Amino acid sequence: MAQRKSHEVDSFLKSPARSSSAIVLLYGPDKGLVSERAAVFARSTGLPLDDPFAVIRLEADDIDADPARLGDEARTISMFGGERLIWVRNAAGQKGLAEAVKHLAAEPPTDARILIEAGDLKKGAALRTIIEGASSTMALPCYSDDSRGIDTVIDDVLSREGLQMALDARQLLRDNLGGDRLATRGELEKLCLYAHGKDRITIDDVREAIGDVSAMSHDDIADAILIGDISRFSSSFDRTVKSGSPLFLVLTATMRQFQQLQMLRYAMEAEGKSATTVVASAKPPIFFNRRKIIETALSRWTGERLSKAMERLQKTVLESRQNAALSVPLIRQALLALTVEAARASRG
Repeated sequence: MAQRKSHEVDSFLKSPARSSSAIVLLYGPDKGLVSERAAVFARSTGLPLDDPFAVIRLEADDIDADPARLGDEARTISMFGGERLIWVRNAAGQKGLAEAVKHLAAEPPTDARILIEAGDLKKGAALRTIIEGASSTMALPCYSDDSRGIDTVIDDVLSREGLQMALDARQLLRDNLGGDRLATRGELEKLCLYAHGKDRITIDDVREAIGDVSAMSHDDIADAILIGDISRFSSSFDRTVKSGSPLFLVLTATMRQFQQLQMLRYAMEAEGKSATTVVASAKPPIFFNRRKIIETALSRWTGERLSKAMERLQKTVLESRQNAALSVPLIRQALLALTVEAARASRG
């Protein structure tokens, strides 16, 4: 079948064979990744992308309204000779487009290549089925970045900017990127601009520059609660309130951390393991610069205390929803009480 698996797409795009890429379909939910890879394929043709005679850009809806147009464009001889690229954007379930592609797939043009950018086409979608079933076409799925894909993007941007990155900074960066390729590149470029003049990006640079700081600040609040750091809790909580970030996200992050702590504490009590051992073998892995925090928290929270803390958090969720106008003081009071409890446990 004329298709590649998601992890094979980048290698195919490095040297797409003419015999299997007369018509190329790039599709998937990550619009940024689809667009980026389409640009890679377009450059691989060697055509001047700013030449309107060499590169014809069309909208899928326009072809759907006039299906014959795609065939006409593909079989038109270039005014100055040579190959042409027909670049179609925003394809989806247009029947007219699928029918036009079907005719061209059966008898591919000799002097033109067709590049189609589409959204998340499900298996069985007409356009995808046609491309996958022909011999001179190629279907290339584009799904959101996994950790390997994110590392590749990080390496690409850092290499271009001549920068290096500390290991802990890379881990934090990786944890707060992903989803959309264009958004990921945007955050990386912003980080490189922030670190301009340096040779090496540090974890503090990442904390200051990356846009998704809300998730980091929520976890920072949760960590302060777990180890009883009252000053850190107060400053982090106040900063979150001022930022306008929804406080239910703080509750969610705190409950997630306490749930993880419960599982680790159970492993300690049921299997007689040390805090260091259960933290080192935790699944999913605990980021290495947080391991000391979790080990400290395990020394301050017994299984019984953790159960009561979860009950209090669940009660706070309900109360804050029932009394939206008082949600800030209700949440602050509940979380501060847990922070104080952990602080007392450290002295006991």
